[in-house]
Amino acid sequence: MTRCRRPPLLSLLSLLSRSSWGRPPRERPRRDWALAGGLAAGVALDALIGDPRRGHPVAAFGRAAAWLEARIYADDRLRGSLYAGACVLGAALPAVAAHRHTRDRPLPRAAAVAATVWAVTGARSLRHVAERAAVTLDTNDLAAAREVLPGLCSRDPAHLGAKDIARAVVESVAENTSDAAVAPLVWAAVAGLPGLAAYRAVNTLDAMVGYRSPRYERFGWAAARLDDVANWAPARLTAALAAACAPAVGGSPRESLRAVFRDGGHHPSPNAGQPEAAFAGALGLRLGGASSYDGVPERRPELGDGRPPEPRDIRRAARLSRAVTVAATALAVLAALAPDRRLASRASLASLASRAPRRGAAR
Repeated sequence: MTRCRRPPLLSLLSLLSRSSWGRPPRERPRRDWALAGGLAAGVALDALIGDPRRGHPVAAFGRAAAWLEARIYADDRLRGSLYAGACVLGAALPAVAAHRHTRDRPLPRAAAVAATVWAVTGARSLRHVAERAAVTLDTNDLAAAREVLPGLCSRDPAHLGAKDIARAVVESVAENTSDAAVAPLVWAAVAGLPGLAAYRAVNTLDAMVGYRSPRYERFGWAAARLDDVANWAPARLTAALAAACAPAVGGSPRESLRAVFRDGGHHPSPNAGQPEAAFAGALGLRLGGASSYDGVPERRPELGDGRPPEPRDIRRAARLSRAVTVAATALAVLAALAPDRRLASRASLASLASRAPRRGAAR
């Protein structure tokens, strides 16, 4: 009797269809319900409770990073690169350990993701500070408004009027919607707990040392470039979501996208101009113009072609930020629930190999 043999190609397909541990693939592609549930729960916790009042892990990371900076600082890119790498690894490695420990335990995994999302996102805090600024401007208390502004941006508030403060707040809400809400969700959906921790470390380092000041021009270069890379895709997703959500604040998606494509690339930052232009178009405003940072006057290109912002536009920007956060959460959850294509491809290969006729089989 002739021995049946598979063609070499089909034997290879059968081998590839098995996982690296020799197990056959599951019949159905895996959906990460723990990650999806943790993302939704974390965003809900942030919306209901806000940032932790004590023992905030991001604040603890900032203190550790400042301690390390004080000991290894040098006006040198290499030293700054080593500093940024050490800080990011220090934040990511515990998250990798937690990810591996909870990988096959759905409830602890969901709880870990929820707690991390709650800690690293700041959508509620962003809107809270913006509301404080709006309240002070409603009462014409410019001194109080100037005290609130440093909680949102590093702009010099000393000589700003009500409309200047309103513009600064709207611009900061737009940019930080990307940094504090959308980007963490994107990295969580892409890379789980390690992605969340690493992104927040990078973004925090950029806020600490990523300035073009005499002290950080070289030392903070690596942190700033890492932040540019980490926020490239989230900033553009934020702009797209802001355009889609424009009707929630009486705006036009078309005008929002027009501002993005026309003006978003003119901003000195490779990322901040995208959400700021989208918010400007959605709100019917004109952002950009003269500002002062660390005592240095700076004039930035105008974004949008509407009217200058007024204090009442701060609340409209906050509503748009909330809508974008909800939309980003929905997308992140859907991404987490998408079938694992690697397992699906292995299953398809296994099916093909099992149905193939064997060489020399009786007809």
